[in-house]
Amino acid sequence: MKKRRLMAWMLCAAMAASTVLTGCGSKSGGSDAGGTGAGGEQQAAAKDSTVYKELYSSESSTLNYLVTSTIEEQKVGANCIDTLVEYDAKGQLKEGLATKWEYDEASMTWTFTLRDAKWVDNTGAEVADVTAQDFVDAMKYELTPEYESANVQNLFGIIANAQEYYNGLVYNGGADDDGKTWDAIDFSEVGVKAVDDHTLTYTLAKEVPYFISSLVYVVYMPGYGPKLEELGKEYGTAADKMYYNGAYYLAEFAPQEKHVYKKNPSNYDAANVYIDEIQRIYNAESATIGPEMIKRGEIDYAEISSDLLDDWLSGADTQNLVSRSRPSTSYSYFYCFNFDPQFDAAYEPENWKKAVNNENFRKALYYGLDKTKEVAVLEPNAPDDYILSTVTPFDFAYNADGTDFTKVGAVAELGGTFDEAKAKEYKEAAMTELSAEGVTFPVKALMSYNPSTTDWDKECQVVEQQMETLLGADFLDIIIEAGPTDNFLTEVRRSGKYAFMKCGWGADYADPETWTDPFYQVKGEGSYDPGYKYAFLAKAIEENTASAAVVQEYFDKVDAAKAITVDTNARFEAFAEAEALLMEHALVIPFSITVSPYVATKLDVFEAQYAPFGVSKLRYKGQHLLDHYVTMEEYEANKAK
Repeated sequence: MKKRRLMAWMLCAAMAASTVLTGCGSKSGGSDAGGTGAGGEQQAAAKDSTVYKELYSSESSTLNYLVTSTIEEQKVGANCIDTLVEYDAKGQLKEGLATKWEYDEASMTWTFTLRDAKWVDNTGAEVADVTAQDFVDAMKYELTPEYESANVQNLFGIIANAQEYYNGLVYNGGADDDGKTWDAIDFSEVGVKAVDDHTLTYTLAKEVPYFISSLVYVVYMPGYGPKLEELGKEYGTAADKMYYNGAYYLAEFAPQEKHVYKKNPSNYDAANVYIDEIQRIYNAESATIGPEMIKRGEIDYAEISSDLLDDWLSGADTQNLVSRSRPSTSYSYFYCFNFDPQFDAAYEPENWKKAVNNENFRKALYYGLDKTKEVAVLEPNAPDDYILSTVTPFDFAYNADGTDFTKVGAVAELGGTFDEAKAKEYKEAAMTELSAEGVTFPVKALMSYNPSTTDWDKECQVVEQQMETLLGADFLDIIIEAGPTDNFLTEVRRSGKYAFMKCGWGADYADPETWTDPFYQVKGEGSYDPGYKYAFLAKAIEENTASAAVVQEYFDKVDAAKAITVDTNARFEAFAEAEALLMEHALVIPFSITVSPYVATKLDVFEAQYAPFGVSKLRYKGQHLLDHYVTMEEYEANKAK
């Protein structure tokens, strides 16, 4: 019975991915407006020269997919490294490097049978066979502390002895800050094994109902062992300092100039790779330059910002150039309150710390944020279609009864958050309480943004004007500051150099647990791991502030939910209770799913691989380069298939 329940949960996860895309086809189609006919005629009209060009404005700091957690940097791994399994254009699970897999319940071991595949270098020359040992070596690399993998926590508590091995290297028989001793163990005790060249096993630390879906994330990608050992920390620092086994290889990496991907003829699935070359060209002003280059036919993709959209949709020479990106529930945006401010004294970090630990202050902002107005910056026509009242997006995961997580238990009772009367009521209560604590008003709230993200500056301006008008200049002073275009997350969010900021998280696997990662921090015997460095909630516990009890309650509820591994309905109920607590105490403000941007593109976005987790959505495999920019009419026709 236990095994049957696990398999049923895996089916539900696959259904969750496919439900989002019901009716989406994989063939291009549409009207003659863009210069082609529909269906197969449009496919036949694909460009003879399949070189796809787009701009990028934020440079990667590494190509090493085994250590990076940023989307921009994971594009290399997504397109150049194959995974054990894949998801097709309809979100259905399919074979990847593995041709079959099975699970032994008694030993909690997954066994994968691998197909024949090749590693190539940055010239496309074959250098070695892909074997099961490459997955073992890649995991050992990730579990080596000196390589500083940002993904290593995804293995802890999932792969048997992964955390024990990692911490054993860190402490080598010594004690951590909490006094817990970690003895060094041999890597052979970690639950990953190459039985032979074509047989790979993973032994789990516990039942993990979503394990198969997690295999499309970078943490389970292979790496050629001899190259990893040879280069160590230098692996992935240049195009010729890594090997490739995916749909493409990286032929050229010239920082702040261009990235060139070329089709890998040695790839096992090369017949389904239709674009021969991808050129990503650096331009710090891509948001402005991109649309102009589209008009001249110089690039194949650009986002159309909100200030240009009306003119483009009404212009005779541009209206047939505009469509949209694919709808997605793989990413959630939310506003974080930083409980460990590390910004300059001019922004009064200690004053902010006192304010943010007051629940009435947080609730004033929670109920005072008009999400509709902000989302309207990106989507003026139907902004409410994208707004969330939960951190976990709708249509992401379903329980054993087929019920969407956002309709389960405590989160189902959450409604809209914008309420002017409540916001003002909580403001007055907060001012009374905080004045008694010596807080000075207005409270300065540093709000940072990445200038390379289209229209984020405009969103910040709308939030500042709307919230300061509602709550009053005597209460809140939102200070907008542009962060760096490169390494924004490291320099700003992970460094705690913000007070109140829109943050986002992309799902790593098909389970509500993935949405706890930005907030949940692992408890040691005396302190907390910083986790993925979002709101630094555990700081409230460590400093015993007024928020300590509710943060501790949230962490405890997440621990309880994680412990439920077989009963899917009970697991969902428990995670729903934990997530609802975040909103009930305004520890975070849920905001929106990704607004499908208006774009000019020569790709049918519904041909691409898709899953609301992992790296599938970053891949170009399966897409055709058309001889025209997709029209809105074509987009809607393709979406409806």
